[in-house]
Amino acid sequence: MSFLELLYFIVPITISYAAPLIFTSIGGVFSERSGVVNIGLEGLMVMGAFIGILFNLMYVDTFGAWTPWLALIAAMLVAAIFSILHAVASITFRADQVVSGVAINMLGIAVALFSVKMIFGKGQTDFIQKSIPRFNVPILHEIPVIGPLFFKGIYGSSILAIMVALIAWFIIYKTPFGLRLRAVGEHPMAADTMGINVTRLRYIAVIISGGLAGIGGAIYSQTMTNDFGHATINGQGFMALAAMIFGKWHPIGAMGAALFFGFAQALAISAPGIPFLANVPTVYLHILPYVLTILALAGFIGRANAPKASGQPYIKGKRL
Repeated sequence: MSFLELLYFIVPITISYAAPLIFTSIGGVFSERSGVVNIGLEGLMVMGAFIGILFNLMYVDTFGAWTPWLALIAAMLVAAIFSILHAVASITFRADQVVSGVAINMLGIAVALFSVKMIFGKGQTDFIQKSIPRFNVPILHEIPVIGPLFFKGIYGSSILAIMVALIAWFIIYKTPFGLRLRAVGEHPMAADTMGINVTRLRYIAVIISGGLAGIGGAIYSQTMTNDFGHATINGQGFMALAAMIFGKWHPIGAMGAALFFGFAQALAISAPGIPFLANVPTVYLHILPYVLTILALAGFIGRANAPKASGQPYIKGKRL
């Protein structure tokens, strides 16, 4: 296998695995830029994955080829509503945000698995008939070298993820809403003095993070597994959280980190078909993304400083 053939093989898989991480990590960027730590991304992804599969199974005969895309919307709405629990606990009641996020993770998997057992009578759902389709981008897939790498046999959700990353960057850094969001995350008292409603903005940010994480979960379940069970998400939310930190709380940085972790996962999956990795024990390749996460966060890629007010409840009139 030549180097170019290897790239043709592994790059599309990398982008496929990165798409759910991009959505979820950017959701985390919105939440933490507002000053609310969202450890609950894993639980929100679980809810999105479950609702995506459930909607797909229930309405495939009604909506046909549109079903996977409508399932993303359903997953977004349910996960956004589910994230309000975290917002109420951490913003209104000023509970410890890490503890609240852990509770969301535990509650998400518990609710999803209980629902699966009640609806399907077993530990996992049936397999869906209509998953998110692959397609060739017109004209672009014919470009030599680049075309087969990035525009041939790609999931529509992968293109959508990259678009969302660019839109998120524009919103956070080029709009008044983004300026207020960053102000609330850096110095909520100063923002409040300027007439910004800190509580409302933080609620909006947490709900956005829930919606994006829900889409990420639904994309993963409708591209990678095509069903839902206890191990469907299996740490993807935590990997997205690491991508957000690795990307220094920046949408484009988070996308780059998600691609990096997507590559590590693709490498583990594709290793048997790569000659020089065929004899490497698969367990080492499967732990590679997590090892790289630890190394990255330990400081090998430079310091990562969170927004100054991240994780600190805001009490009107009280200095941080």
